[in-house]
Amino acid sequence: MCDQTFVAATFGPCDSCSKPSPLMNIYIKNEATNYCSLCVEMMACQGLQKGETLESLKRESETLKKKLEEERNKLNDVELHQVAEKVEVLSALSIKTRRVLKGHGNKVLCMDWCKDKRRMVSSSQDGKVIVWDAFTLNKEHGVPLPCTWVLACAYAPSGCAIACGGLDNKCSVIPLSLDKNENLAAKKKSVAMHTNYVSGCSFTNSDMQLLTSSGDGTCALWDVESGQLLQSFHGHTADVLSLDLAPSETGNTFVSGGCDMKANVWDMRSGQNIQSFESHESDINCVKYYPSGDAFASASDDATCRFYDLRADREVAVYQKDSIIFGASTCDFSLSGRLLFAGYNDYTINVWDVLKGTRATILFGHENRVSRVRVSPDGTALCSASWDSTLRVWA
Repeated sequence: MCDQTFVAATFGPCDSCSKPSPLMNIYIKNEATNYCSLCVEMMACQGLQKGETLESLKRESETLKKKLEEERNKLNDVELHQVAEKVEVLSALSIKTRRVLKGHGNKVLCMDWCKDKRRMVSSSQDGKVIVWDAFTLNKEHGVPLPCTWVLACAYAPSGCAIACGGLDNKCSVIPLSLDKNENLAAKKKSVAMHTNYVSGCSFTNSDMQLLTSSGDGTCALWDVESGQLLQSFHGHTADVLSLDLAPSETGNTFVSGGCDMKANVWDMRSGQNIQSFESHESDINCVKYYPSGDAFASASDDATCRFYDLRADREVAVYQKDSIIFGASTCDFSLSGRLLFAGYNDYTINVWDVLKGTRATILFGHENRVSRVRVSPDGTALCSASWDSTLRVWA
């Protein structure tokens, strides 16, 4: 997302020639090295065969990409809305604001539900993380952090801890306590460390492992107890803005989206990029798995949301209208998977019929960009976070 993308240029001695210059952070066998542009080009040329040039290899890779796309297109038979023609049209939806949570002093950038279906955590540009009781609107905990722009937050599966990270390049885990007067900031523990801002975080199916995405173009899996890097994921060529874990007890895959307009599916055990989708025309701000885990949706600055079937290995639906000209910043599915809630930069939440590809309704209420939408674990409510400093619970 253009307004939330931060570039960190590094300057220093090159690891190869030692000359001070602007550095490119590249990875060789998962080892981070900082080379200047000249040394990167020389390294690339060293592995060339006789008669090969970088230009000829680029041309060859483009030709192979086109051939792969042609083979993919041969398998495309029908779009999702054509298959769903005989499915009944949705009845009129009546979704209203039931709660407005006020307490942040600046843009709310992220939120997450606790598995108990009642508590929520939110993070903001005011440098605070707040734990809420969504029923009573009480603030159970407020944790000030050393930096503003806390871009990411997540609840642990047990409900006993939260994770948060942002412009300080770190992702920290904070254990929660029943004592509301306890200083939680003092118990904060840094778990993950990237070379650029942390854009997203998510616990795996236990409190012991944490998955993060970053503006340094990578995702990483960390051990919460030791802070050790367990696996790193390299494949994006620009900032990674979002990630989502596959919804299954043994979920070993996750999807990520970023400024390179790619959505990549990863195997957490091997660190390999197992599928990649490139149909968006601008930054992918959010990715979210379908409840069955067989597909996922993405929301982008190109004002569209797209639906990808992992088994068909292709995009099967696009959710867009000519009247929608603002970027989509976030998305989430209803519990049944029939509805897709998408937050936009024009302050609205559009609700899409996933099967028909049509817009079911629009939710109005926020007074600034909607930064996050999340459906509660039991599917009975939707929470939206916005740059207007509030969170809204819809039902």
